[in-house]
Amino acid sequence: MKKQDKNTKKKEAEKEQMPQEEEYKSPMMEDGGVMIDGHIRIFDPESGEDYVNKRNSIHFENISEALALSIGNKTTGFIHEMAFGNGGTNVDPTGVITYLPANSTGQNAALYNQTYYKVIDDNSSLNTDPGRNKITTTHVSGNIYTDIVVSCLLDYGEPSGQQAFDNTSNFNDTYTFDELGLKSWVGAVDTGKLLTHVIFHPVQKSLNRLIQIDYTVRIQTLTNLTSI
Repeated sequence: MKKQDKNTKKKEAEKEQMPQEEEYKSPMMEDGGVMIDGHIRIFDPESGEDYVNKRNSIHFENISEALALSIGNKTTGFIHEMAFGNGGTNVDPTGVITYLPANSTGQNAALYNQTYYKVIDDNSSLNTDPGRNKITTTHVSGNIYTDIVVSCLLDYGEPSGQQAFDNTSNFNDTYTFDELGLKSWVGAVDTGKLLTHVIFHPVQKSLNRLIQIDYTVRIQTLTNLTSI
């Protein structure tokens, strides 16, 4: 047997005795992950009466991109506007409400019929009242989640063109809202991607009432989950 053949067989035998290297697995695959959850409260800030208090749907594709852009310190992706619409329900003559499914797929997803929007990014020069329309983050040391709280106030005089009193029987009225969503900034106002969407029973905005919206988005790891 040639010397070269002996050396080759020796190396192969040594290789077989060596422990096989384990396939590399991403630490994120083994140990972690992120969950995003949302909750919305629509209420009268003077009386405290709740109009809507429920969870919302997350557009996971768009919000994953928004998170990456924000963490990557880019100039787009962050929450910038709250959009309002009146196309989320159908109300029959007897008053029975049919709720449409939330739009949470497709990068071009939108409200069914957006009729109003408001800038709620308090760092934006387009925000005309950053003291009452703003975004805050809350985190308690040791917790595995952080909340983004988006606050928006529809004052008595807004939107322009609303009815005088909250007694409409027209559920298709422009400012009788039944859907709402948060939209990202992509470089121009009212062109951002839909990040969240929630459908609810119609709520009329009229001159005689204030409406406050507190929209909470919770970002947390996939261990020891805590509901909003």
